[in-house]
Amino acid sequence: MKTLLLLEDNSERIEAFEATLRELGDDWQMRVWRDAHSMIAECEDHFGDTHLISLDHDLNPQPGATRDPGTGVEVAKLFASHFPFCPIIIHSTNADRAWSMHNELRFGGWTVERVGPIGEDWVKKLWLPKAREMLKNSPRADIFQLPENHHERMQRAFLSLEGIAIGDAVGEMLAYRHYQASEIIERGLPAGPWFRTDDTEMAISIVEGLKLYGYVHQDALARRFAWRYEKEPDRGYGSMTRMQLNEINRGGDWRQGAANAFGGQGSMGNGGAMRAAPIGAYFADDLKRTADEARASALVTHTHPEGVAGTIAVAIAAASAWLTRNSLGDERRKQFFDAVLEFTPESKTRRGIVIASQTSPSIEIETVAKALGNGSLVTAPDTVPFALWVAAKHLDDYAASLKQAILAGGDCDTNAAIVGGIVALSAGRENIPTKWRQQKERLPFVDFS
Repeated sequence: MKTLLLLEDNSERIEAFEATLRELGDDWQMRVWRDAHSMIAECEDHFGDTHLISLDHDLNPQPGATRDPGTGVEVAKLFASHFPFCPIIIHSTNADRAWSMHNELRFGGWTVERVGPIGEDWVKKLWLPKAREMLKNSPRADIFQLPENHHERMQRAFLSLEGIAIGDAVGEMLAYRHYQASEIIERGLPAGPWFRTDDTEMAISIVEGLKLYGYVHQDALARRFAWRYEKEPDRGYGSMTRMQLNEINRGGDWRQGAANAFGGQGSMGNGGAMRAAPIGAYFADDLKRTADEARASALVTHTHPEGVAGTIAVAIAAASAWLTRNSLGDERRKQFFDAVLEFTPESKTRRGIVIASQTSPSIEIETVAKALGNGSLVTAPDTVPFALWVAAKHLDDYAASLKQAILAGGDCDTNAAIVGGIVALSAGRENIPTKWRQQKERLPFVDFS
């Protein structure tokens, strides 16, 4: 079926759209929202078969409604954060706001036209011819590639994201008391909701992209990173990331911004790695694909070989954590590191992972951090080997893995986010303390239990 997504609050207009839509063909259906908030929350679930979108601006509260219905501009801003895939028609009597919507969408690259709802039967006389014209000249782009087991893959990606979100929040909370992490966690952490940083925000964008497309769509990912940053810029983004995302929001090309970072060297930071675990979760049954998709995700912001290597290493580690979840002891640890080393490109980061794989789990955390780094330099080589050593030591114990990741100090929230995103896949959701799951900030997805 082909789907029309419609934002409209007027019942007579909705009936007119229903009657008119049949003239496009028997293979068309319509999804209607009468308020902007509901459409924003739900419309992405229907992108897979959407061929046309039509938006009003002014919306009236429905009977019994307890909140303002919002406006079409809000919905247009959401669509502008996505890669354009079908035409959009604006049908609003509010000319000023209709052109605001038009500009939002046009700057986002969408094919968009306006139809004024003037006269009787305007849906059939004005809207329908425009819809036919746009469908002919700007057909739907075939960018969605969801596999048959997409839901199963997303269950794993959600699990990894939850592991990241909790690790990130706990690491941020205890960063300045990292040396007391074990005692504080044992006594009980403060009540939530726990603040999450850019680590989780960017991982959310990764998962949103996988949910929609079934792969890492780089242009869409860049838009999503920038959109989330614009909505909530005070999540602890680094200065270079801020510059890159601001430039994207001004219409700049993410490829140029990523390549020009740090004087043209590209970023070797740990930002690609901190968000990569859900990629390994989603593509866990194909390690080569995991590495390729991780590389694609890294290049949106991190083009330095070290930044890319760290991203691949974490994604493969997450996939390996899932694949080896039924293995035991030393053999499991060996399988974990063997997979990571097979796919991580030659780099300082990989050489650090080699050392991590040869470092006994019984060595004190402070000694390990001195040898491998603890993220203090905020680079992939200084972060990823240490995080993977901690994860490999505690593949069956989520809480213990966070304690160890935080105890070493350094970039505590990122260390714990990386470790949490990996270990959640091996230990399972049931191993994450229920109170911790309840205290995290709510994720923009259904919280699967």
